Amino acid sequence: MKVFCKYVLFLFAVVISACDKKTAVREIPIADFFRNPERTYFRLSPDGEYVAFLQPYNNRLNIFVQKLSSNEVTQVTAESEDAVLKYWWGGNNQLVYLKDNNGDEKYHLYAVNKDGSNSHDITPYPEVTVRLIDILDDGNILMLMNKRDPKKFDAYRMNLETGESKIIAENPGNINFWQADHEGKLLLAIETDGVNERLLYRPSEDKPFKVVTSIGFNETLDPQCFSFQNNKHIYALSNIGRDKMALVEIDLQTGKEIKTIYENKDVDVAEIGYSKVLKRLLWVGFTTWKYEVHFLDEPSQCFYENISKKLPGKDLWIAGVDKKEEKFLVRTYSDKNPGTFYLYENNSDKLTKLSDVSPWIHESEMADMKPIAYQSRDGLTINGYLTLPKGKESEKLPLVVIPHGGPSPWSRTKWGYNSEVQFLANRGYAVLQVNYRGSTGYGKAFFQASFKEWGGKMQDDITDGVKWLIKKNVADSNRIAIYGNGYGGYSAFIGCIKTPELYRCGVSYCGLLNLFTYLKDIPPYYKSMQGMYYALVGNPESDADALRDVSPIFHAEKINTPMLIAQGAKDPRVNVEETNQLVKTLQKRGVDVKYILKQNEGAYFTKQENRLAFYNAMEEFFNENLKK
Repeated sequence: MKVFCKYVLFLFAVVISACDKKTAVREIPIADFFRNPERTYFRLSPDGEYVAFLQPYNNRLNIFVQKLSSNEVTQVTAESEDAVLKYWWGGNNQLVYLKDNNGDEKYHLYAVNKDGSNSHDITPYPEVTVRLIDILDDGNILMLMNKRDPKKFDAYRMNLETGESKIIAENPGNINFWQADHEGKLLLAIETDGVNERLLYRPSEDKPFKVVTSIGFNETLDPQCFSFQNNKHIYALSNIGRDKMALVEIDLQTGKEIKTIYENKDVDVAEIGYSKVLKRLLWVGFTTWKYEVHFLDEPSQCFYENISKKLPGKDLWIAGVDKKEEKFLVRTYSDKNPGTFYLYENNSDKLTKLSDVSPWIHESEMADMKPIAYQSRDGLTINGYLTLPKGKESEKLPLVVIPHGGPSPWSRTKWGYNSEVQFLANRGYAVLQVNYRGSTGYGKAFFQASFKEWGGKMQDDITDGVKWLIKKNVADSNRIAIYGNGYGGYSAFIGCIKTPELYRCGVSYCGLLNLFTYLKDIPPYYKSMQGMYYALVGNPESDADALRDVSPIFHAEKINTPMLIAQGAKDPRVNVEETNQLVKTLQKRGVDVKYILKQNEGAYFTKQENRLAFYNAMEEFFNENLKK
């Protein structure tokens, strides 16, 4: 369950004040921004007697468990090569965690006792990747594995005590979503023909799936949970027949929408909260410029407001709960601090601090992330965030623009603590983050405006934002850089190719280079969605000319801007040989290019030493190109 404070939406206007004064700002060490957190990702055991968390060991995040009654802490895992990515309690005595091999995204599940004994891979199959569906109350887990066929994720039920597993639903090859009911029975699925989708339902696991309703390519139906009254209804997020995603109730017998529970006229509903104990929906969450919540009942709102009074002035959410819903994990957060975890005990109304995430980060030294909005050249409202450095006059600043990644563009930038943004602001740079068309949360029409616009109108939205800041005299037109990861790295290349006059330098971190490779070489288990990617990005055959025009690998001769390129050799979406080829071509042409290649990384540098090396190189690179 996750609950956020509610805010009044406003648009930030950049105001240049004649009274601005330059003040001294401490240069914070790079390691303070990018080293591992002290403690993070807390989870309560089902019985509420223990809390687990991730903490560094040998520079890798590992699982530790603390007994709440005595504060005794036990180290549970000792991973030294790859950090624990995610973990869960598998009952009161065992934990399961997810790990890959140096960023290859071939995830395996591991189990370990809470005292650190009997650690083992519970999915020890080579070339198989695992996805978790649910952890059940009866000692079982539901998971997906492409063990039978690399192109198909079948659904399995595994008993954590015995390690026995069995297939409970074979995937014919076109199912990309599964959902269990509140008892752990796998009764819902979504199949795709590569473009359109169909919702499937079965009343019990010994019955065949039947089609409930069809979902058009331009529409979304996202099941959230089954009704608490019966398994014939589900709650789902849907934009069928509307522009914005709304919370609705659907009859699984007819496929019809019974009622709309909540919708917001301005933005998509993103998620819901519910109580298994009370057996009812509690809230819906959505993002305007900040995350907001609409409570669906008065007791839930009162519960949240009671905790808020104990943490005045703090943004917070409920990050976890025990099985009886008597103990809650509370996390505070802001744009200037990664936050603090607390334990709230409902029966005694007691709030106890557990740990700061990164106690060396001080809010007083961080910069404000402010929401902005401007008009694109074709009339769309583009939202984003602008962070201005502390202690500097708000005019003619060096600017770093950061398009968000994905790897596809269909994610978004959100308000909150961002170590990259704060690092750059601390070094004196203004930072622009743009939610260009296609970014999630702004409705169906805004999403559809991005179709087949990679390197086109999506890039124009970013360009328009940069020019808007130049016009407002915030950005120095001679000192602008573009930087991003994944799609953001692709955008950095495209910006330096299409508008070289705009950028003094560019940084691509695992950036996509060749859209033909991206579309054709997707992992085999994504093949069922290949038609959708063709429709959204382009078809390598019928749209070949357009894709070639916006693939950086084919336009190396147009890149004259200084570039810093960082790449993980195991990135499954970017062919490292193509990155090597581009770097060699630029070097032969005499372009100022710096290259960081990490053999033991994938799409993101998860290892602390590699992150620090990259950001140290970035600082030096920007010092060379953006400082006067």
